[in-house]
Amino acid sequence: MSTKLVAYFSASGKTAETAKKLAAAAGADIYEIRPAVPYTKADLNWMDKQSRSSIEMSDHSSRPALADTDADIRDHDTIYIGFPVWWYIAPTIINTFLESYDFSGKRIILFATSGGSGFGKTVENLKVSAPDSQITEGKVNPSAKDIEALAEM
Repeated sequence: MSTKLVAYFSASGKTAETAKKLAAAAGADIYEIRPAVPYTKADLNWMDKQSRSSIEMSDHSSRPALADTDADIRDHDTIYIGFPVWWYIAPTIINTFLESYDFSGKRIILFATSGGSGFGKTVENLKVSAPDSQITEGKVNPSAKDIEALAEM
């Protein structure tokens, strides 16, 4: 039987809501990916080229530190990873998360929240951080029906 984990990063709370619904539908454990230094509203101002998120997303090698590395990856074979889409890709803290654990042989299913963009080059950008895993594009802004479909994956 497949064991599932929903790991998510949420800057505003929207992704957290989706993650909780998915975890309930999938019967999965849940884990919040938290930055060592929480993002402030000013940090998330994408219109300010000097904001923290703008600077991080301009530098694809940026790896924001995690608050902890307590996710129980080893005991799960399917891992849903959720995040808000920033600049058409996952925030670089997702790369930090993927590089902090061994995802070899794991199935990773992505889900995201967005104000209007899709996954863009997300899979391509994350594959470098977990090369021995199978990363699958799930849904952006999943509806209740989409969440049920994701839970069955």
